[in-house]
Amino acid sequence: MKTGAIFSADRGICLVPAVRRAQTAWERTRGLLAYPTLSLGEGMLISACSTVHTFGMRYALDLVYLDSAGQVKKMVHGLKPARFSGAWGASSTLELVAGSLHSLHITLNEKLVWKETVQ
Repeated sequence: MKTGAIFSADRGICLVPAVRRAQTAWERTRGLLAYPTLSLGEGMLISACSTVHTFGMRYALDLVYLDSAGQVKKMVHGLKPARFSGAWGASSTLELVAGSLHSLHITLNEKLVWKETVQ
């Protein structure tokens, strides 16, 4: 799984410095279930993803749905375990620990960019 960070192209700042990117079918299926609880500043970007479920999760998530250009189409605050969520027109979803969106001040139509960490 690749690692990187999420930046706001509009504001020119790093929003989420530690992001895993799930791209393969297996990575998308496993999602966050295979990892310890997220902390503030951590997230998972799931590519080719317009719907999310939290079955099997033990904590709530904040979600940011992005279109193919990286523009924010929808945000969900505090999706509890055992729930579904989705967004029409989304091509990827950024999963964050609940409460993250409050401090990040992301807005609808803001452009977010994922940059891979070079190792």
